[in-house]
Amino acid sequence: MKYWWIGLAVLALAACGRNEEAGSAPSAAGVPQQETPSPEAPQPEPTLADVIEQTPRYIVGISYPPEARRYPGLASELHRYGQAARSELVDAAGSAGEAPGGLVYDLSLEFRMLVESPQLVAVAADGSSYTGGAHGNPLVARFVWLPQRERLLRAGDLVPDAEGWTAISRHVREQLHATLGTRIDAEELSPEARSEALRTAGRMIDDGSAPEPDNFDSFEPVLDPQGRIEALRFVFPPYQVGPYADGTQSVLVPAHVLLPHVAQEYRGLFSTATPADATGDTVTPERQ
Repeated sequence: MKYWWIGLAVLALAACGRNEEAGSAPSAAGVPQQETPSPEAPQPEPTLADVIEQTPRYIVGISYPPEARRYPGLASELHRYGQAARSELVDAAGSAGEAPGGLVYDLSLEFRMLVESPQLVAVAADGSSYTGGAHGNPLVARFVWLPQRERLLRAGDLVPDAEGWTAISRHVREQLHATLGTRIDAEELSPEARSEALRTAGRMIDDGSAPEPDNFDSFEPVLDPQGRIEALRFVFPPYQVGPYADGTQSVLVPAHVLLPHVAQEYRGLFSTATPADATGDTVTPERQ
């Protein structure tokens, strides 16, 4: 595992000391979250500063895009996610005590700006948290912010009914199964092995893309030249629709598939034009 920031961490700690303390612990579902501060005890807006820490037990590196500071509400959401991921790692390191062989826990998390327009701001969070084993636990999240409404756009708000998620799930599954079949065919397996591979991996696809909003809450808007959404790229972390070796996968769903099911209040964000290559949907794997 490559830690590009370890050298920087040592210098930064010598000059500046330890970064700010962690927020509340992640949820049991594995997606870091924090409780919202109570109205009686409002908290100041966080300073969205990079986190660089190195101790004998753990290493933490979290980087934020400077542009996100222009949106305080969004900055708070990113800060909560990053601090909750850090808190989980630090707690795990503390509970483990002195591990044999000098095991050092590690968190590497990068936030990147994907889209910035007057109507939409989108940020990607990608990284991993290593607490032992063959590889780290993937951290994958997407944040779509509506600046004019000062709120996150979530999958369940965007598509409010079960019929819509059934249609989206069907479209996504078709793309994932097609990609799976192509990959397995390239491996030149025996008929029995091919059948078993299709069955096992196909079950993961069907389970991870079941027609429920929570399965599709990580998505990226793809904008046309006019700044309207021409497609959504749904992102699936390792283990959701495939084994760890398949990496993070994504499926592009065009606006003409989504629009019949989008809540009325959000339809103005979408392009109503039907692209000539509407069948050019893609599945994109990102190998680990």
